[in-house]
Amino acid sequence: FLPNPYYLEALRPKTGNDPEIQQFVLKAPEANIFLDKLEDMINFLIPNYVKEGKTNLVIAIGCTGGKHRSVTLARELYSRLSGNTKYGFRLEHRDAQKDRLVRKQEG
Repeated sequence: FLPNPYYLEALRPKTGNDPEIQQFVLKAPEANIFLDKLEDMINFLIPNYVKEGKTNLVIAIGCTGGKHRSVTLARELYSRLSGNTKYGFRLEHRDAQKDRLVRKQEG
């Protein structure tokens, strides 16, 4: 639901770890509204998971290619949540460094 930097040639090779991608994704008002809602939900869920005796909560954010929008949103969410030292947080980007399919050269 957010603009995709993949379709801009200059941004395509970058990932959500690059400031240019972060700025592009986060300038959409919907991105920050989504993050606010997600942060609120997670702040509600964590203590309830703990109360139930759960020790892990996996939060996965995905996008079409897995290297622009989802990485940016995960980084921002991690930044917002990791200030709470009562719980441990870990950030992992599974697909951020995956190469795009490359056509075999005919020859």
